[in-house]
Amino acid sequence: MSGTYRELRERAFVASLEIPRRGLAIYTFGNASAFDRDRGVLAIKPSGVPYDRLSVDDMVVVDLEGRVVEGDLRPSSDTRTHIVLYAKFRGIGGVVHTRSTYATSWAQAGTPIPIYGTTHADHLAEDVPCTELMSASAVKGDYETETGKQIVECFRGRSPLHTPMVLVAGRGPFAWGEDAEKAVYNAAVLEEIARMAFITRTIDPGAPRLPDALVRKHFYRKHGRGAYYGQK
Repeated sequence: MSGTYRELRERAFVASLEIPRRGLAIYTFGNASAFDRDRGVLAIKPSGVPYDRLSVDDMVVVDLEGRVVEGDLRPSSDTRTHIVLYAKFRGIGGVVHTRSTYATSWAQAGTPIPIYGTTHADHLAEDVPCTELMSASAVKGDYETETGKQIVECFRGRSPLHTPMVLVAGRGPFAWGEDAEKAVYNAAVLEEIARMAFITRTIDPGAPRLPDALVRKHFYRKHGRGAYYGQK
């Protein structure tokens, strides 16, 4: 493949293939994108192309107005949601939307995922947030842009870098990261957190939230200036 945005398209392609590999979507469900903030463009999975037929050449590059600047196919129908997130969440370079079973089920229930244990706290120091259900008037507008606005509204007062995931009520999960690889990693973590929380609530519907002292300990030993998890 030749072209100005070869590397960007490859990053989006690799992230896209991780979606079915991690069991986060089937058939044509879901999408991934990679963002080049300096050039103001993103590469994203094309609309309706099955993962097992996807190639690097299929990835579509669009600018922040949604105009195709490289690629022959139509970009994902969720492209404008990705655009809103890149525009509003500084520091992110990849976005992933999946239909993973447990996370989507929590979204369909319109319920944040409670922070029950340290696995959850290792990755974020709060419940996985869930947006409000979209209003009928918003649905009639630019639906994908409105979805992005819903997510941004949900993040008023919280950091998208500390909480790199969200449930869109009635729909499903979105996750993001510093690059496309980290975004799909966070999407996989979200599904595992969602599954564990469902099982916990099934075993004990009244299971308590993890105490704040444990939440802070597990989150900050992996994040921030004083982190000591992993290798330097």
